Amino acid sequence: MFKILAQELVSQYSFLNLFNFITFRTGASILTSLFLSLIFGQFLIDKLSKIQPYGQPIRDDGPETHIIAKAGTPTMGGVLIIISVFFSSILWGDLENSFMWTGLLALVTFGLIGIIDDYKKIKSNSSNGLKAITRIIFQIICALIISLIIMKILDNKIDTTIAFPFFKNLIINFGYFFILISLFILVGSANAVNLTDGLDGLAIVPVMIVAMTFAFISYVSGNFVFSDYLLIHYIPGTGELSVLCGALIGSALGFLWYNAPPAKVFMGDTGSLALGATLGSIALMVKHEIVLAIAGGLFVLETMSVVIQVISFKLTGKRVFRMAPLHHHYEKKGWAESTIVIRFWIITFVLALLSLATLKIR
Repeated sequence: MFKILAQELVSQYSFLNLFNFITFRTGASILTSLFLSLIFGQFLIDKLSKIQPYGQPIRDDGPETHIIAKAGTPTMGGVLIIISVFFSSILWGDLENSFMWTGLLALVTFGLIGIIDDYKKIKSNSSNGLKAITRIIFQIICALIISLIIMKILDNKIDTTIAFPFFKNLIINFGYFFILISLFILVGSANAVNLTDGLDGLAIVPVMIVAMTFAFISYVSGNFVFSDYLLIHYIPGTGELSVLCGALIGSALGFLWYNAPPAKVFMGDTGSLALGATLGSIALMVKHEIVLAIAGGLFVLETMSVVIQVISFKLTGKRVFRMAPLHHHYEKKGWAESTIVIRFWIITFVLALLSLATLKIR
């Protein structure tokens, strides 16, 4: 919004040319979403507490400490994240940019699925929300719409391709099969973040780190000089996704203020599904799908721990981990919650650095 206003008035006020720079608007987006989260966070928590007298339902089969320590904490804090990201992006992003609107579409649609899921859990006062099949169907429908939009706005030379990191010319065109890959990335990303969101602050900081990574990737992908130097796809317009990533970073920081141990609010499926799907959509738009799996390797590990646990139990009747997802395994081993959270943050930071290294090591 500010970009359009600045373009109309820049002839009269030359300093408004600053609004044309993506780097400036990304920084402003970070601060705006951060302040929105901080300003309205406590207000939202108070409102959620009133409509959730028992807070987020805690799994009966979860760690015993959760039943005592986390009981009564309200959920659906993801609403704060969605609102702050949306308005910050609208204020500082280019409203004529299709990439930004597609990312926001992923944020809102998957956020709505999460809201419905969280609402059913609260209403029934149980950890069971939407039926698994119903939830997946909703996610696939939304992911299909988003995937088709992304393929339409991307150049048809790259819309169904995947570039493999560490290799200069290893680019595979999957044709129509890419739709299935795109669905897997969007739905998988959303649920991977959702599975990771099990301890105070555990998911939100890795989301922020991955968003930082893709803020940089989006910027260089939308810049001909940098993309040519790094030998990556030049995709005009994707630079605006840096503004969206900035909004994600700021809202994550603001939410962490209230989600830091002991958490005053949980993001719930509302936030985790929305954030995961948004990161997935950004990776698809900048054509760095595999890099997402590297930067978000923690989310991949958490998801794989669940898959391995289920397969092992069904085939052998034995469990590989004491409890899945992975963070619960370490809780069962006696690790302090803060130790698990901080070490998982460190892992994500290292993976983010590795993912950025792929841009140059080819």
